[in-house]
Amino acid sequence: MTLIESNNELLVLVETVSLLILTILWFKFRVSNSSNDAPSLPPGPRSLPIVGYLPFISPNLHIQLTNMAHTYGPIFKFNLGSKLHVVINTPELAKVVVRDQDEAFSNRDQTAVVLALTYGGEDMIFSKNDDNWRKLRKIFVHEVLSNKNLEASCSFRRDEVRKAVKSIYDKIGNEINIRKIAFSTETNVLTRTIWENTNEGVKHQNLGAEINMVASNMLKIFRRVNLSDFFPSLARFDLQGVVQDMKMQRNELDRLFTSIIEDRIESNFKRSKDEVEHEGKKDFIQILLDHMDKKDGTSLSMTQMKALLLDVMLAGTETTATTVEWAMASIMNDHNILKNVQEELVEIVGLNNIVEESHLPKLKYLDATIKETLRLYPIAPFLVPRSPSKTCTVGGYTIPKGCTIILNVWSIHRDLRYWDNPMKFNPERFLTGKWDYKGNNLVYFPFGSGRRICAGLPLAEKMLMFILASLLHSFDWSLPKGEEHDLTEIFGIALQKRKPLIAIPSQRLSNANLYM
Repeated sequence: MTLIESNNELLVLVETVSLLILTILWFKFRVSNSSNDAPSLPPGPRSLPIVGYLPFISPNLHIQLTNMAHTYGPIFKFNLGSKLHVVINTPELAKVVVRDQDEAFSNRDQTAVVLALTYGGEDMIFSKNDDNWRKLRKIFVHEVLSNKNLEASCSFRRDEVRKAVKSIYDKIGNEINIRKIAFSTETNVLTRTIWENTNEGVKHQNLGAEINMVASNMLKIFRRVNLSDFFPSLARFDLQGVVQDMKMQRNELDRLFTSIIEDRIESNFKRSKDEVEHEGKKDFIQILLDHMDKKDGTSLSMTQMKALLLDVMLAGTETTATTVEWAMASIMNDHNILKNVQEELVEIVGLNNIVEESHLPKLKYLDATIKETLRLYPIAPFLVPRSPSKTCTVGGYTIPKGCTIILNVWSIHRDLRYWDNPMKFNPERFLTGKWDYKGNNLVYFPFGSGRRICAGLPLAEKMLMFILASLLHSFDWSLPKGEEHDLTEIFGIALQKRKPLIAIPSQRLSNANLYM
């Protein structure tokens, strides 16, 4: 082989290798360009290494995130520790999450304390969007809160509301904590709804107070900041003891629920089927027990039963008590609104009568006042945060799988683009047009929307109307001497008043027997 031939072969080899390298580089360029064509993450503030935006978070997070939307737009992101959060601030983008891509966004953001509370996500509120959740929700909505069961349990609501009225009457002229009276009334209604079908109601009547105390402790733990929520890799260490504290309270509630369930099982062995069904009505415990051994796919374990009971007691009491307090504070703050509410009560109920559930559908102005309360002071200002089960696109931006989705209902409810004079408490805005709590109109959805809308809504609506109507019909209310109205709030899992509403009742009905 000549030198020229060797050089030619070397040249061919170099050309071949060069062509191969160029082909690889071209392919990598195309792949890179293809990935760059994917939508970017939403805009957001600059963050620090490791801790992200955590050092800059304000205690009033709902206000801070609303203000950030003015800078970064209707959808933006920020990191708290290693956890990515995406905030949605408009009805149009909320529709993508709760309607258009509801399936992908139906998982809950399960924090360490949530998993500790709910037996690892075995409940209805915080469980993932899976067969377990669908089963629990179907049983709860179609059996526990069926129209038949709600109607059958109306005597419980009537009895407990009247007990509350009597206890207030006995303290005429003294200071009353409005939230506490609403909380205890709702707790008593729920405990009776859960197990009142037999004499166990009498046997376990003291457990209601114990459940009330444990539920209150749980809500306090929920409000604590937990580093594990921002650095999931640290969750196993529980550095602040938040998970341990929650498990202690959950175990106490578990003990109480176990006692009630086991006593019912023992009682059922001693009674006939007809006695168990008791006038065609079943309480919550009995409905759940009927599903323990079912073979139709709706069988419930003991843990699932207790997780559902926990949902009812925690969510039901907190939402009702807080809304009653906000409504009373807002009504008392405006003499004209108070006058309109009480004049409607005189017209519908009468001064020689007490409020009955049959009156509630006719109280249009009071209903509008409650809706306005939930517009300005939505109980869960971010609802229950969601977590997408896959990477999605919203508003032209990539939303990664597993991040935390915040629907800023507080911001949407106060947006000038959708509400006239939004900072003014004005019930009249809900007297015209079709307004409800079903989440179909996404400029107003205080109880959520889509498949994860609040399942307890039918009972919550009845109790809000019944308690408020009874308090405002039976009594006139005033602030303690020297006190002024305070409508500032504290951000948390529930949007509470910074200063509890303490009010002094005076007799409004001339017939004292109506208070007995």
